[in-house]
This record gives sequence, C-alpha cells and structure tokens, in this order.
Amino acid sequence: MSDRGQSSPGGPLRRITLSAVVIIFALVMTACIVGIVVWKALEAKTTTLARGNTDIQNLAHSLAEHAAHTIQAADITLTGMVSLLRYQDPRPERFNKYLAEAAATLPQLREIGVLDANGEWRYSSLPETPHHNDADRKYFIFHRDTSGTALRISEPIQSRPTGRPTILLTKRVEHQDGSFAGVLVAAIDSDYFNGFYRMFQLGPDGAITLIRSDGTVLIRWPLSDATTDLSKTDLFTQHLRLSSVGSYKIISPFDGIVKYFSYEETPLYPVVVTVAMSEDWLLAGWMTALRTDALVAGVLLCIIILLAAVLSSQFRFRSRAVDRLRDSEARYRLLANNIADIIILIDARGILRFVSNSVEPVLGLRAQDLIGTLCFDLVHPDDVGAVQAASARLGEPGAVSTVVFRIPRVDGSPAWVESNFKRASDDDDPARLEFVGVLRDVTERKRMEDELNLLNRRLTQLAATDGLTGLTNRRTFDSFLRREYEICERIAVLLFDIDNFKGYNDSYGHQAGDRCLQAVAKVIGDASLDISGLSARYGGEEFAVVLPNMSEDAALKVAERVRLTVRALGILNTAGNRGYVTVSAGVAARTRATLDESALVGEADTALYEAKRLGRNRSVVYSALDLRYVDAASIQPDPQGPERTRDRPHEPIDLAGK
Repeated sequence: MSDRGQSSPGGPLRRITLSAVVIIFALVMTACIVGIVVWKALEAKTTTLARGNTDIQNLAHSLAEHAAHTIQAADITLTGMVSLLRYQDPRPERFNKYLAEAAATLPQLREIGVLDANGEWRYSSLPETPHHNDADRKYFIFHRDTSGTALRISEPIQSRPTGRPTILLTKRVEHQDGSFAGVLVAAIDSDYFNGFYRMFQLGPDGAITLIRSDGTVLIRWPLSDATTDLSKTDLFTQHLRLSSVGSYKIISPFDGIVKYFSYEETPLYPVVVTVAMSEDWLLAGWMTALRTDALVAGVLLCIIILLAAVLSSQFRFRSRAVDRLRDSEARYRLLANNIADIIILIDARGILRFVSNSVEPVLGLRAQDLIGTLCFDLVHPDDVGAVQAASARLGEPGAVSTVVFRIPRVDGSPAWVESNFKRASDDDDPARLEFVGVLRDVTERKRMEDELNLLNRRLTQLAATDGLTGLTNRRTFDSFLRREYEICERIAVLLFDIDNFKGYNDSYGHQAGDRCLQAVAKVIGDASLDISGLSARYGGEEFAVVLPNMSEDAALKVAERVRLTVRALGILNTAGNRGYVTVSAGVAARTRATLDESALVGEADTALYEAKRLGRNRSVVYSALDLRYVDAASIQPDPQGPERTRDRPHEPIDLAGK
C-alpha cells in the first residue's frame, strides 16, 4: 500500500488533543471568571460590611465626643455658678443678666435658672423669671435628698416655661455649711441634638440614639414613638458590662429591622451614643457593583469563545505575563534591597527567615549573617519585654503592632528603630505563622525628642522661678499654699519685708538693691531647706514662706532666725535708723477661725504691718494682736509714739527687743 493511502498517525491524535485543550481551556476560563466574580462579590461584601461597621464605630465615637463636650462645657459653667452661690447672694437683676450672658455663649443651652430650697424660681436667664414651683420634679427631689454637687442629666421632659421637649443638666446648690440651698438648672433643647444628627446620611432605616446609662432614651433621630427604656436590652444587660465601646448586629427595638449597631459610652458622663444602619443600606453600593460585575462576566464568557480560537495568542499572552511577573519580582527585590528601611520575615519561633540588605548601612551587619538567628538576640536586653509584648498583639489576621526599641550596632552604639509588625500569613496552624516587619532608623528623631523634652523641663522650671532671686515666684507660691492648705491641719505663713528698701535703692542704686534682694533671698531660702517649706519672692522687696505641719511657735522661731541672720549679714543701709539692712516679719498660723489660704496670708500681712508700725526689725505673731487696737492704730497713729504703744495691754510678741 502506498504512503498516500495511509493517514498520519499523529494527525487525528493531535487534532483531538488540540480540541481537548481548547475545550479544557474554555471550561477553565469560564470556571475562573465565575469563580473570580463570586470571590470578588464575597470579598467585596465582607469588605463593604467591615468598612461600614468601621464607619459606624467612628461615627459613634465622634458623636460620643460631641455629647461629652456639649455636656462638659455646660458642666464647667454650672460648677462655677454653684461655687459662687455657695458664698454669695447676688442681686437677681445682676445674676439674671450673668445667666443670660452665660446661656448666650453656649449654643447648646436654651436657658439657665436657679431654684431655691422650696422649688421656687430664684434666678433665670429668661427675660421674665418663671413663677411656677418645680419642687415636684424628679431632679429637684434627687438633689434635695442627695448631697454632693455632681451633675445630673434628666430624662426628657416638657419644659414648663416654654413647653418644648428638653433635657436638663442640674447641680445641687449648698449653703456654706453643706445644707441644701436649691438647684441650678441648665436646659438643652432636644432639637439641638436632632439638628446636629440630621446632618448625617444613615439611610432610610438608620438611627442615632443618645441614651442615659440607666437605659433611658434621651434623644433618638429620626423621632420615634417606640419604647424610651432600653435597660432590658442586650446593650445594657451584656455588652456595656463587658466594654464601654463596641459593635454588633441587632434587631432594632424601635422598628424591628436587622441593623449593624455600634455604641460608645462617654467616660466623663453617664451617656451612651448608639449608631445603627440597616444591612440593606450598607450593601446598596455593593449590589450595584455586583450587577456590573455580573454583566462584565457575561461579556467575558462570550469573549472566551473567540479567545479559544486564538489559543496561540493566549500562550503568547501567558508568556508576556510571566515576563511581567519576573520583572515585578525583580523590582520587588531591587526595592527590598535598596530601600532605607529594613524588611524582615520572622517565623512563629522568632527565627529570621529574610533580612533586606539595608540592614548593613543601619546596623553594620550583613543580611546573610542574620538569617537563621533568633530575632530577640538582636534587641537591647532592656527592650526585649516591649518587643515581646508587641509580638503578642499580633494574634488576629491583619493586626499591626508598632514598637520602638534599641538594637546594638557593630561598634556597640545603640540604634533606635521603629518597627511595624504584621502577620504575613493566615494559616490556622500557629507553628506555620510568619510575620513581616519594617524597621526604620529613628535614632536622630529619638535624640531630637530627648533634647526637646529636656528643653521643656527647663522651660517649666524657669516659669516657676523668680529670675532675680532664684526663689519660686508668686504663682508657684499660691499654688503650693492652696494645695498644702487643703491637706494640712497645721500650716503657717511668714511674710518678710526689707526695711527702708526704697531708701536703700535711692542711696546705693538699683544694682546694689538687686544684690541686697539676692542676699536676703538666700537667707530666706536656706531657712526652708530642711523643714519641707517653700520660700518665694512675693513681690518687690517682700518674701513669703509656707511652713506645712508647723505650729505657730515653731514658725516664729524660723522667722526670728531669718531676721537675725539678715541683720548679721551687716549690709550697710544709711537710709535706715539702725544703719544696716534689716527685715520685718509677720507670722500667722492656721486656726479654726481661718477661712481659707487667702485669709491666712492676710493675717500674716496684718502681723507684718504691725511689725512695721512698731519700728521694724522685729517679728510679730498675728494671734497676739488686739485686732480692735490694730484697726484703730492703722487709722490714726498714736500721738504718744511707739514707746507708749508697747506699754498697752495685749502687746504683740516682739523678739527684737528694741
């Protein structure tokens, strides 16, 4: 038989093989496209819901901050008013004007008013003070029966003066003895929050709710006639007990719709803000994108028939794709090896599996020498705990942990690095997990931060010190005295004044006067070093000393020691009647009659005035003064002179003896 009568053994087989390849290719491509569309749709749905949940959480946080700041601004104002009413009884016309001005400066407040102990309106920011009695209101009964000036947030009520839905912020007003004196009331219109909340686009079924921590609904937007008590819901029975911030999926108690729900409780006030959005609204954009993807997939499936006919072009396309992949990997290697940041890959045991070449210019170490070593061996011993704690926070996929620590260089100097760690794999087997880290050299930034902190501490020190004498300044003195007065049962204040200092300045010049101030300040400062006191320049040539936990007699001894030491300096002062620089001292110690720290300073000042009046260069104790005599003497000097005044009864203590 001739060759022409025989068929080629490879021809049919080749055609069948090519046909099978085309069919398989078409089926594989179809499966891939469908799979990609499905996978993309599921991923997009998950991402959309996650992003929406994050947006809801962020919005809940922002609204919680808004609510807290709204209440805090009013709280600060009310606190000042409560303190004022505790010690003063202002005239209605003046205090009503003050309330109106305060309400005008806070846009959230519609009105501010004060009820007396019987529930009658005493003051009001309204043009006309209301005449009705509010003793039956829950907030009035609460403050009447509960001591303390803590802010109370009322349930929504209808305002009697205006008839508008209102939330009241109230504080108890007390007399100086702590007894009930009335209630300070600030009203916030419900429309204030509703007007703010309606600016947010939450969809037709979305809602924002402001809730008191006991479950009482204060504000809900949009408005609803549903229940106003949520204390029995999962939010209050479960979630808030576990965390003050959170999110979950619920069936709304207001409209019964499935929603994504986020909440946050403010740390300063018993208020919870919730934000809810329906799942349909969150997925509306995803549904539009899904329809588009389905249309695109249909078009692609039609194109597959044409692509199957030109298989050779697809092979060429594959070849080009491989080339691009190689180029992409080469660029990645080039980037990893030349970027200034150090890129590392660590397995679950902490062993380095990859280190970029950029480690050498930063640490002086070669990348190949580090692969296979334990990553914690590179960390400074004092920072190992911080790095281990950061790695422990990488338990969830996608979690990122940042930590700053030191790595010793080859020359022994520490290099500060900031590292961002992230899980590189989502394997369920903990032993097969890998983590990628990006380390950035922040040594210079750390040095600048340390220098800035040092400068800030220096500035703080300068702000609290008098520049000429080196003693603390008046502001620091006032703060120290206020703090110590609150915690010390016994406390004394000394006031010193340099005698005839103006004459000294006129005679010797201001530079000599400055040196005199510095010498006297050193004596006064040294006197308080070993007694836990505080010395300060009070103003001009006046100095003050605070002596916590010290009796009047002990304080007098300190004052006398200072006075005698200044006299022993022997600084000439021809303007003085003694020829040398001397000081006068006023001593006052806290008693049951002392109202506050300002009154204590005033008593020391009165004693100092008496020391001056008696001839200077002496220490006088306030408790020994005849106050009626001092007042009379301050109005009209004794015509008999100082020698006669010392013979009178109730003579002040005078250790100078001159």
